Amino acid sequence: MRLARLSTPDGPVSGRYDEGTVHAEDGRYEVGVDGDLLPPCRPTALYCVGRNYAETLEQMEYDRPEEPDFFIKPPAALVAPGEPIPSPEFTDELTYAGELAAVIDERCRTLAPEEVPGAVRGYTILNDVDALDQQGRTARKAFDGSAPLGPWIETDLDPRAIEMWTDVAGERRQEASTELMLFDPYEVVSYLSERFTFRPGDVVAFGSPANPGLLEPGDTVEITYEGVGTLENAVEEPGERRP
Repeated sequence: MRLARLSTPDGPVSGRYDEGTVHAEDGRYEVGVDGDLLPPCRPTALYCVGRNYAETLEQMEYDRPEEPDFFIKPPAALVAPGEPIPSPEFTDELTYAGELAAVIDERCRTLAPEEVPGAVRGYTILNDVDALDQQGRTARKAFDGSAPLGPWIETDLDPRAIEMWTDVAGERRQEASTELMLFDPYEVVSYLSERFTFRPGDVVAFGSPANPGLLEPGDTVEITYEGVGTLENAVEEPGERRP
């Protein structure tokens, strides 16, 4: 089942998503007519793992981590499906990275890997946007608009061996399988749960395959994970700014 959130004139609604329609408790809403998709959850934090694919380590000349290497993005980083990705004036090296992400379903801490499926609402897609020329991970990765997320949550998915691909401006840039992760999704959530108390709606992203790369104004980024869907956002043009 797919779960989505929709912005309407009367406020956000949530429900089951099916072929362009959100079935909420108070009725049916057509995406693009009654409102636009929102990020599919409301996290208190987005926990993002890096360096989780061997090919990425080779490409970026990183050392292999002995345990998951992570950073945190704040809720202000969220961008809805279809919403423009900001192009900050402070960077000349804006990059994309297509990542699978889990959405936590309940307040929890100290999960064993085998307990993780019961604590996860489902899976969605994150574009880990990065200002590569900034100093320090927080400056690079935690700015407003650095976390396009969506388009919905898929509740029926084993995340450990699914195919993914990323297209930028119609060109295939990334292609891999989650079975190539150094730490699988259940291991990652378990590891982070030893350090943080998760709350409903929190997001855990599992890292990007090789070939994260530069974005130009006007580029459309389409990130697809098999069994989940496609997250699509375009980079804003010069002079275009979100309110």
